Amino acid sequence: MTRFIGLAALAVAAAGLSGCGVTRFMDRSAVVAEPSPCTTKRFEVYFADSEARLTEPARQAIGMTAAQLQGCDIRKVQVLGLSDARGGATANQSLSERRAVAVAEALAAAGWPAPVFDVDAGGEEGAVTDAGVREPMRRRTEVVIEAVPRR
Repeated sequence: MTRFIGLAALAVAAAGLSGCGVTRFMDRSAVVAEPSPCTTKRFEVYFADSEARLTEPARQAIGMTAAQLQGCDIRKVQVLGLSDARGGATANQSLSERRAVAVAEALAAAGWPAPVFDVDAGGEEGAVTDAGVREPMRRRTEVVIEAVPRR
């Protein structure tokens, strides 16, 4: 008897699944929406030791981000220049300021509308860990771009 019930259930399940073959597929665009490129983006621009001049990879990163956000409404751009702990505090503050300005100018030159730029410099603050380790990866500028779709 158990065998008969199991076979009957299997037959009912097979009959139910056989209807799947005649279902029309929906258009992909009705089910899946492309994500908008107009979201907050974050990227970093690295510099050579004691330099505030943009490298070719830095220019490419800026250009690529500008191209991705071309059809977006840029609300705010935060640029924070940083430096490592090599050299004096005053020199490092000046260097991080020059790095931030270089990146902000390159973003503006990429043809973006005039968003609100928040340009800041951290100097060497935080460039040495509590354990006394110097952080060479601090030779950079952090960029955060707030973008939304145009209406």
